[in-house]
Amino acid sequence: MGKQGQGSVSFVGVGPGDPALVTGRAKELLGRADVVAGELEALDALVTAHVSSDAERIELTEHAVTPAEAGRVLAKHAKDGKHVVRMYAGDPFLDGHAAEHVAAFVRHHVPFEVTPGLPIATAVPTYAGTPLTTAKVREARVVDVTAGEPDWELFAEGSATLVLTGVTEGLKDIAGLLMKAGRDASMPVSVTTSGTTTDQRTVEATLETLASEVKASRLVGPFVMVVGSAVALRDKLSWFETKPLFGWRVLVPRTREQAGVLSKLLRQYGAVPEEVPTISVEPPRNPQQLDRAITGLVTGRYQWVAFTSVNAVRAVREKFEEYGLDARAFAGLKIAAVGDKTAESIQAWGIKPDLVPTGEHSARGLVEEWPPYDRVLDPINRVFLPRADIATETLVAGLVELGWEVDDVTAYRTVRAAPPPAPIREAIKTGKFDAVAFTSSSTVRNLVGIAGKPHATTVIAAIGAQTAATAGEHGLRVDVKPEQPSIEALAEALAEFGAARRAAQIEAGDPVTKPSERKSGARRRPK
Repeated sequence: MGKQGQGSVSFVGVGPGDPALVTGRAKELLGRADVVAGELEALDALVTAHVSSDAERIELTEHAVTPAEAGRVLAKHAKDGKHVVRMYAGDPFLDGHAAEHVAAFVRHHVPFEVTPGLPIATAVPTYAGTPLTTAKVREARVVDVTAGEPDWELFAEGSATLVLTGVTEGLKDIAGLLMKAGRDASMPVSVTTSGTTTDQRTVEATLETLASEVKASRLVGPFVMVVGSAVALRDKLSWFETKPLFGWRVLVPRTREQAGVLSKLLRQYGAVPEEVPTISVEPPRNPQQLDRAITGLVTGRYQWVAFTSVNAVRAVREKFEEYGLDARAFAGLKIAAVGDKTAESIQAWGIKPDLVPTGEHSARGLVEEWPPYDRVLDPINRVFLPRADIATETLVAGLVELGWEVDDVTAYRTVRAAPPPAPIREAIKTGKFDAVAFTSSSTVRNLVGIAGKPHATTVIAAIGAQTAATAGEHGLRVDVKPEQPSIEALAEALAEFGAARRAAQIEAGDPVTKPSERKSGARRRPK
């Protein structure tokens, strides 16, 4: 992908692991990169999220390629007029040893810049709830143990907080050397792995007990190790690992297109969502019915159009585009939306809905607020209802009872997706998932159909009454049901359940565990 003119190289830090901690400047540079280089396998999620699929990728494994060799390769691409991004976890200078990389690059007389990233040495302790300085401890020292054996006597002096990065093994030896150099055996210490991600785990100990505590926890490095009195504050300041769903493995059985919103919300509560498509949205078997309805809409056949899902809005919009129509075709019509998300998708089309239920966001809630047909005030008595092939008859029956005639049109079909991979099916059946978040009756039916029933210890969350009823019909006990049937309310209700469960365990003096960590054969207690 050659470009005219001078290319350049950007040395970019992408932070400690949490994708949300990537700076805006880093995203900008990654987005326009022609060539991206670095330890890309370890940074795959960020590469996928921010780098164009057309960009060339160069894997630079640490110690396998010298700075001089890498400099020659990247300089050649830059001299060809390409924009090259060299990625580093954390910060390029503090974590990536980029100083010598940049120095080697200067010799090639190619323009370059360095974009800082959030350093691992400060970000990971912050996510672990450990301040590096306090009113009493005014100094912090960062020790990169990958650069060789440090002068332990120098670093053991005084009360400074020590942050050791790149620790992969030898915790007992490091603790022993620090104690030999003068640090007290009872000095608080913590080690954290997978910092700033939902896989993060931290073990607290003293220098004397560190090795045995880490061994008992089965924690595996690399670690960020913090030594100092400030570690003792973690008991009060831990905020990330105490999120209500921290580390919960939550199954999200949805259509592939719609899973992202719920997954994002669950991550904010500390969960690890896994999206398993259970529904595929496809065109109706008989498209002529929708064609006739669109023609009737344009020719003035309807007084109302009622949208009961985002998929219905999408199906009608695609049909409009097929006919060369736009939102102006709705002039003179009244538009109803079953809930806020459907209303938002209509508004994105440039149309403001006339009716959105203020109470329950469901077909029943829509009927409760729908005006009865009035022969004097309503010039036309017909409603266009585009919907799924498996929708319930609640709305149709309610509108007919109010005096309206309804053209009930199948705008799309929901069909069962292919079964998930065998490891996912096994995890569902054996209780390896902590929770399942059902967003419709069809997700319940289809998940059970393609993967079997979730294990009895798995927390079941259902978005509304109908979904909960369907779950009950399939022998599932529903633990979580929000007051409002929305994605946001579902995620919040599951988080509240997790917080209450955690609080109960702490109050009882029990260790904080996830539902999947219960002993074999344990079953959920009645609510």
